Amino acid sequence: MDKIFPGYFFMNKPSFRVKFLIWRRNHISDSQFLMILSVLVGITSGLAAVVVKKSVHAIQSFLTRGFDVELGNYLYMLYPTIGILLVVIIIRYFLRKPVGDGIPNVLYAISKNSSIIKPYQMYASVITSSLTVGFGGSVGLEGPTVSTGGAIGSNIGRMLNLDYRGLTLLVAAASAGAMSAIFKSPIAAIIFALEVLMLDLTMTALIPLLIASISAALVSYMFLGQDFIYSFRVQGIFELTDIPYYIALGILTGFVSLYFTRMYFSITNRFDKLNSWWLKILVGAAILGVLIYFLPVLYGEGYDVVSNSLHGNFTYIFNNSIFYDYRNNVVAIMLMLIAMVFFKSVATSVTFGAGGIGGIFAPTLFLGANTGLFFAELIDFTHIGSVEPSSFALVGMAGLIAGVIHAPLTAIFLIAELTGGYGLFVPLMIVSTISYTTITYFEKTSIYTRQLARRGELFTHNKDKMVISLMNVKELLETEFLPVDKNGTLGDLVKVIKKSKRNVFPVIDKEYNFYGVVHLNNIREVIFKPELYDEVKVTNLMNEPMAMAHMDDSMEQIVEKFQKTPHYNLVVLDEGKYVGFVSRAKVFSKYRNLLKKFSSD
Repeated sequence: MDKIFPGYFFMNKPSFRVKFLIWRRNHISDSQFLMILSVLVGITSGLAAVVVKKSVHAIQSFLTRGFDVELGNYLYMLYPTIGILLVVIIIRYFLRKPVGDGIPNVLYAISKNSSIIKPYQMYASVITSSLTVGFGGSVGLEGPTVSTGGAIGSNIGRMLNLDYRGLTLLVAAASAGAMSAIFKSPIAAIIFALEVLMLDLTMTALIPLLIASISAALVSYMFLGQDFIYSFRVQGIFELTDIPYYIALGILTGFVSLYFTRMYFSITNRFDKLNSWWLKILVGAAILGVLIYFLPVLYGEGYDVVSNSLHGNFTYIFNNSIFYDYRNNVVAIMLMLIAMVFFKSVATSVTFGAGGIGGIFAPTLFLGANTGLFFAELIDFTHIGSVEPSSFALVGMAGLIAGVIHAPLTAIFLIAELTGGYGLFVPLMIVSTISYTTITYFEKTSIYTRQLARRGELFTHNKDKMVISLMNVKELLETEFLPVDKNGTLGDLVKVIKKSKRNVFPVIDKEYNFYGVVHLNNIREVIFKPELYDEVKVTNLMNEPMAMAHMDDSMEQIVEKFQKTPHYNLVVLDEGKYVGFVSRAKVFSKYRNLLKKFSSD
């Protein structure tokens, strides 16, 4: 906790906040205070989840009221355009700040921004995601809700002067609370915080997560009811003879996860190359509108679609569709399921690319349920065997979550809590594990962490790497090393040595272009020979370093370079220009301080 200056009372009249912090420090321990705050962020993040859910349902009900289930409706082509346009206008002209992706926002804040999330993020994602999904954007609400929860935790913690460790823990607790409330899954939310947010926590630190998660779940139960998100009843029992089918489904969901991940980055990267935001909206909304017109099941987050899949119901596929007359044709059903899996990935990616705000979880559940349903129907259609379609739809959801999010434990407990399908725990474990193993052969990072990992901005469960990721070259830069001109002589160098307290001297020109270094230990024999002062040039005495650092290097790269050189200092360049040195001692000292700061209870 930050200390309050003792003489504060003599300079200013203390505010209520300062009085409270002083009282708190004298009467409540840090651990007790975190538990109290965990209740607060659990309740507030739970309320945020309720607001998002109810807002989306209200918008969707208003827009689609009176649609004929047997006919296609051209308004499906218009609604997404309106929704994305409203979102972009709000971001550009009202917020005037980026909203960003939900869960990656939280990961970035923890990894590189000292767990600080801007105050406007407490409401920005609620508004923009509600409009995106309510008007038909083919994304979910979980990511924005988690981002909102994380922002609530961050800003409450900052207001109450929590230190870095306490602030990070409160961000994680609030994020877990948001996940718990949106899914009514308190256990999966805790596992999510550990597995996806990748926190290295002690048992003591785990308590705030538990408190926030259950507090948020209770809020969700109060406003959204205590029913499972998806009502599901296991038909029959798990048969050992079905294991080969579940193994095959695990492999299939792994490849579908791979397809979704690569499609997402391929499409969003293409949209990033478009210079005009108007062009992004027009192209994205046009593609999305056409897709939803032909496949209305792609409209919005798709929870009704998943619910029908879990009941083995195929008629929903054709509702509000121009293909309604084919609803009883088996071949048409199979083709529609394939189309749904293929184009849901496109619709979700286009929604993000065009400027919509949403999450990945709901599309992933959609893909998993329909992949499992298609696989079960394929087995039945080809007479290979006979399996229960609803059970395969359920475990397919776990397979996609495990593959796309790279979180098999979260997948297992989330799907069990979402549906009450605990009777299929073994199949859930089989499919999740195999799906995760399959995709990690091709993609080492999840859809959430891929961009952050490329920039070295991601926490890991490895505490060494995690602490190193918090450091940067700029804050460790040492600039007191005196440079010497490359055209100088030994005599000029001796003059510089007399003024310096260091034994390393960078050789540069007037434009600060770097050429090498002179080590004092290497020239001791000649510096005491005045007769050589005008004859020997600096360039004859310098060496080129075995390894050099750059201002944009990650600290992991810096550590690797230190391992390649016996020297205690690395010269640092910025676009070829000399800017200073970074030393082993300073890196190690900073590392020890951060490790102590992060690990202390």
